[in-house]
Amino acid sequence: MRYRVPAARHTAELTIERSRFLCTIERAASPEAAQSFVRELQRAYTGATHNCWAFVAGPPGSTSHIGLSDDGEPHGTAGRPMLTVLLHADVGEIAAVVTRWYGGVKLGTGGLARAYGGAVQQALATLPTALRVDRVTLEFAVEYAVVTPVRQLLEELEAEVQREAYAEAVTYCVAVARDRVDELRRVLADLTRGRAEVRAGTAEGQG
Repeated sequence: MRYRVPAARHTAELTIERSRFLCTIERAASPEAAQSFVRELQRAYTGATHNCWAFVAGPPGSTSHIGLSDDGEPHGTAGRPMLTVLLHADVGEIAAVVTRWYGGVKLGTGGLARAYGGAVQQALATLPTALRVDRVTLEFAVEYAVVTPVRQLLEELEAEVQREAYAEAVTYCVAVARDRVDELRRVLADLTRGRAEVRAGTAEGQG
């Protein structure tokens, strides 16, 4: 599975009717990471009127690990519009906190929803992202005669070579994108006439 995630913490700011809305976005691969981020911002902005938040701690659009809070704003005017924007953002593992400093003018429920959702949209518009790749660690051994095409294959598959050991044969430990494992197995079988045994490694990772 491949999708975009926040590459770094990012902020954007709106001022509406003298109220200041500061949106901070962070990568959150789990609900626990999202909650930790929220608590950090709450401590950082203790003087703010509200610290409203929402997160999608999974692939883009997934509702399996989500959360939201209006933090004292009228029900449904902050966390819900923020979450709606995040769910349609084509970015996964993402958490947003919108910090508000009240400016003295009431915005009404519709105005609040537009302000909180708009702050998240503005932050997303300039958010730096990175490609998140679900990788699997695999091990296999090949004869010296096919080392060059094997290296070419690993490069084409954008596999990370974690270990390359030379003995009677050349043993590789590589991390390859989960959705390209079948291709690796198939081409290795062709190169080695079925003699390369691909085994699961001891760890899996994500980039």
